[in-house]
Amino acid sequence: MRTNDLNILLTGANGFLGYNILQAIEETDYKVTGVIRREKPQKIIENTFKGSVDGIQDWTEALANKDVVIHVAGVAHKKNKVGSEALESYRNINFHGTKNLAVQSAKAGVKRFIFISSIGVNGATSGSPFTEQDEPCPVNEYTRSKYEAEQALWEIAETTDMEVTIIRPPMIYGQNAPGNFATLVNFVRKGIPLPLGAVDNKRAFISVDNLVDFILATISHPRAGNELFLVSDNKDISTTQLLREVGKAMGKPVRLLPVHKRFLTILAKLSGKQVIAEQLLGDLRVDMSKATKLMGWLPPISVEQGLRRCFITEKRVD
Repeated sequence: MRTNDLNILLTGANGFLGYNILQAIEETDYKVTGVIRREKPQKIIENTFKGSVDGIQDWTEALANKDVVIHVAGVAHKKNKVGSEALESYRNINFHGTKNLAVQSAKAGVKRFIFISSIGVNGATSGSPFTEQDEPCPVNEYTRSKYEAEQALWEIAETTDMEVTIIRPPMIYGQNAPGNFATLVNFVRKGIPLPLGAVDNKRAFISVDNLVDFILATISHPRAGNELFLVSDNKDISTTQLLREVGKAMGKPVRLLPVHKRFLTILAKLSGKQVIAEQLLGDLRVDMSKATKLMGWLPPISVEQGLRRCFITEKRVD
């Protein structure tokens, strides 16, 4: 695959991860078209395609002359929906939408399809570090829909000339990151006491800058095609350590109460918050040695550097 003038289609271009990818691509010679769901945002995306990543979208125009698709768009949170109803909601975008885009990409002559999945496909917790060889164990509707999308992509790769690269990151942090990281930051910012001062777990995280660096590496690396990768900051830390580093980066004291993990687990079960407790108290480690051995990739910045970057001058307008 030629590398200096590739044409790229990026879904989720005005989301957290997508916009960071877009910024990085703009510093290369690649040409990129960003897929957005609404009218062009305040920030400048020179080439855009307005569309919905579902099972019926016609991608013919967007895929014309594209070499690589980076598929970031997806649904991670469906409030007020549970069980089969929630699964179908996730499937509509994460499975059907991904499959539809990939099928049309292959027909359009796209050379490589890069899919951002989730470490949750491996499971919720890990006694030993997760690897690419582990039997998938998605534990909720979101991760099941991601796993189903992965399976569909491998089938497409086997029957077409389009290569597939799948990346399963752990929790992504960075400036304006949504989800659990934003919640933790908000607690620290408000000085809310947290009963997490005695948590001695080990969890993998990844800075958005490190993840973007890896995604860009997979665009043209000759050994990245038809591969699955687990990536992280290559340093597992405890929830307690994460909060302290966040506080240090923000210049704010972190109020941590040393409550025993067993008591927190019991309290979580009684209040129906087992999933949140598992994410805060459990281990989730990642072995990213495949990315290093196969592609020679290592994260360019440390956890501490990544967290400091979260709280410096604003990088985006949305």
